[in-house]
Amino acid sequence: METSVKQARKAIAIFLLITFGLSSIFYFLIIHTGKLNSGFGIYVVGLMWCPALSGLITTKILKRKISGLAWQWGNPRYQLWSYLTPLIYALIAYLIIWIAGWGIFFNKDYVTQIAKSFGWSNLPAGLTIILYFLFVGIFGMAESTASGLGEEIGWRGFLVPEFFKITSYTKTSLFVGIIWALWHFPILIFADYNNGTPVWYGLTCFTVMVVSISFVFTWFRLKSNSIWTAAILHGSHNLFIQAIFTPLTKNTAHTKYFIDEFGAVLPVICFITAIYFWTKRKQLTKPAI
Repeated sequence: METSVKQARKAIAIFLLITFGLSSIFYFLIIHTGKLNSGFGIYVVGLMWCPALSGLITTKILKRKISGLAWQWGNPRYQLWSYLTPLIYALIAYLIIWIAGWGIFFNKDYVTQIAKSFGWSNLPAGLTIILYFLFVGIFGMAESTASGLGEEIGWRGFLVPEFFKITSYTKTSLFVGIIWALWHFPILIFADYNNGTPVWYGLTCFTVMVVSISFVFTWFRLKSNSIWTAAILHGSHNLFIQAIFTPLTKNTAHTKYFIDEFGAVLPVICFITAIYFWTKRKQLTKPAI
């Protein structure tokens, strides 16, 4: 058992060294321009796939099988709930924002852009929003999940199982969540991955949110034994927050302090969601080592 623990720790160390080593290339490229959309967004795609490359390289270094990264689909109900869970916690957060008046539903200028882009200029605004939600919420998932998969092959495909071999679900979720958050820090601090709040404020909100949803991602990954739950969770989270709820919300004087991944509301809702999944931790089976 002691040998297995040492092997897991060695695997974690190798993975993290390679991940941050590869990521530093894209940190430099993004920070050099100061913008996430530099290079037509290719730099961000490259960064998001660094954990995947690291997971694959580390697996080869350790002479393991790539199939060990849990490529199997698993029980479809976990995939369905992986899609719905971010929609639920994001919707709750934005309903609070809209009802409290911290942001206004809806942003007429953005809806006008949607209508023009899709050729729906003659449709009522409400129907335009519904159709946009359906089109993006269904067909946009393919692209969003594909980009999220790059991170998830590394974080949940490789790193979570290695931590879970040597520690509890709680500590696994916490450690991976902190690492996941820290991995984002360079582009939060030195580029424009924020919504205009002070750096300390955005970092705090983002870190609480990421560490919280790590409990959700970890639970689904371990319960389903499938990397696809994590990829779908990641894709759904990014899609509903970044492509739907945030742009549909009209800014007021202080909206940026409450909205998106860098405002105060979503981290609170994610923290409550994390507590719910933490109460279900006994449903997870500890692997034999």
